[in-house]
Amino acid sequence: MTQNGGALSLAIVTTPSHQQLLNGGGVRAEDSFWFAVQTKPRHEKKVNVELREKGIHSFLPLHREKRQWSDRQQWIESPLFSQYVFVRVPTTIESRTRVLQTRGIVQFVGAPGRGTPIPDEQIKSVQAITEHRIPMTPHEFLRVGTRVRIRGGVLNGIEGVLAAIKNDRSLVVSVDLIQKSVAIRIDGFAVEPA
Repeated sequence: MTQNGGALSLAIVTTPSHQQLLNGGGVRAEDSFWFAVQTKPRHEKKVNVELREKGIHSFLPLHREKRQWSDRQQWIESPLFSQYVFVRVPTTIESRTRVLQTRGIVQFVGAPGRGTPIPDEQIKSVQAITEHRIPMTPHEFLRVGTRVRIRGGVLNGIEGVLAAIKNDRSLVVSVDLIQKSVAIRIDGFAVEPA
């Protein structure tokens, strides 16, 4: 904040948005896609930090879990999908090369050498669940079952597979490409067929 001739002016420093980073490189946001990259074991957080430092838009979904050691219990944030981080990049060779040059990344998931784009809806669903800190647990991957959509509340429009886990109604949201799923309890949410 500075004073200029009796008037105060406020300088706000912001980090570039994903849109600005893409446009700064001459790339339109609609020309980029979500991809999953496989990491070395227990390298997800390091990879995510390094990707962001490079200006690459990445997403590492985390969940809280209680760990028991011999002398204590502690809540920690662990990767929801071990050995996977998501990146949103253009489909150019240069973009893929920048991602692959990140320490701890093994490969793009999907088509050999290129990866396979993940539908935006699947990533948006996982982002909404993690952003709102909805209690969740990793779940076995499901491809079959009744698809439902949540109506109302912070998860309005989220689609997934309706399942019964330990007598609770749960919604299983899947990322098909990496064959990973997450289950959230939906008691109290209205659901409808998708």
